[in-house]
Amino acid sequence: MKLLNVEVVLNREKGIQQAESEQDRILKELDDGTTSYAILSHRWGLGVEVTYEEMIGFMTLEDRKRDEVKKRYGYQKIIKCCEQAMKDGYEWMWIDTCCIDKRSSAELSEAINAMYRWYQNAQMCYAYLNDVDESVFPTEPDDSKFDQSNGWPEWFMRGWTLQELIAPEQVEFFNKDWVRIGNKQRLAPTLQGITGIPRSVLTRGLTGKRLSVAQIMSWAAYRETTREEDRAYSLMGLFGVHMPMLYGEGKNAFRRLQLKIIKGSGDHSIFAW
Repeated sequence: MKLLNVEVVLNREKGIQQAESEQDRILKELDDGTTSYAILSHRWGLGVEVTYEEMIGFMTLEDRKRDEVKKRYGYQKIIKCCEQAMKDGYEWMWIDTCCIDKRSSAELSEAINAMYRWYQNAQMCYAYLNDVDESVFPTEPDDSKFDQSNGWPEWFMRGWTLQELIAPEQVEFFNKDWVRIGNKQRLAPTLQGITGIPRSVLTRGLTGKRLSVAQIMSWAAYRETTREEDRAYSLMGLFGVHMPMLYGEGKNAFRRLQLKIIKGSGDHSIFAW
């Protein structure tokens, strides 16, 4: 996986000159099984995120373009995330917006198939709740604040964040100002109420659990994805299956997922979905 060098990102932000080629230093291919790193879980913003090519070529951009990128909400999210990682002692950081070269279909497919493992192997996951203003985690639904997401922060309604909640052992939640508001272990009872995921799965993961396919599917029932295919792709890691990405296939992605799960488990409860 390609990981951001936290120190290089922050030094660049401070205007400190880099001795080596920035492209060689800002992102590095490392083994997720042997590298200590933090990882971000967040809700993407439309048109405000920083891409892989913008991240590695930042210093070669024209001044006007560079200033525009720095003003983006997504850029500030990267900086704040790296600052938190630095405070917590992590040298490497993974953020899906800028650590995958999405121009390469092969790299994108590899990343999506490996993503559950990447979150699982991370020493720390930062869950950024961009629509939470308070300095405490919400413990009751509030339709006046979260009217588009069943009374809870939107993060809990997105397809991809399901595996990002379950896979990592350590998840720290932050509000929109990057104030720490709780962690998965201590918030497990509240998180169970929000998501329907058993407390034992939240605190100890899926390993060794005897859960039906239908039960796992139920956790994703009310979650949404921007792309129709991602409703299937975002569930692959939870079921331990792999398949190629075929964006444009629409509902057929879910049918392929069903067949993969049936072949591997024989659990026909999936057809309830």
